[in-house]
Amino acid sequence: MSDNQPPETSDAVRSVHNVAQVALEWGNLVWLVGSDDMPGAQQTFGVVTVHPGKRNPLHRHPNCEELLYVLEGEADHLLGDEMYRLKAGDVIRIPQGVPHWARATSDSPVVAIISFSSGDRQTENLDSGDDIA
Repeated sequence: MSDNQPPETSDAVRSVHNVAQVALEWGNLVWLVGSDDMPGAQQTFGVVTVHPGKRNPLHRHPNCEELLYVLEGEADHLLGDEMYRLKAGDVIRIPQGVPHWARATSDSPVVAIISFSSGDRQTENLDSGDDIA
C-alpha cells in the first residue's frame, strides 16, 4: 500500500473514506470505532455532520460519557438546562445520562468528532429533532 492510499478497513484500522455514512434528515454520522465494528473496542468514535439550521434529537447516553470536538462550523449545544455556543476548536464534555442536542447555527454544516467512553454506546432519543410540531 502506498502512502497516498487510505488504509483498508480492518479490525485495527478504519478510514472515513471506506465506511458508509448513516444519512439522517438533520445530518449524517460515520462510525469508525465501536464494539460492533471492532470487537473488543472499549470506546466508540465517529464523525457527525449537522446541516445548517438543523439539530439532532434531544437524547442521552445512559451508559457512557461523550466528548464532541468541533472541526468546522458553529452550533448551539443544549446540555441539560444550559445552552453553549460552540465553534471550531471547541470541545464539550457530555456527562453520562444528561439530555443534549446540537443545532448548526453557521451557514455551513457543523462537522465534529464524537467520542464515547463505551464501545457499546447506547442512545435514548427523547424527541424527534426538528420534526417536532
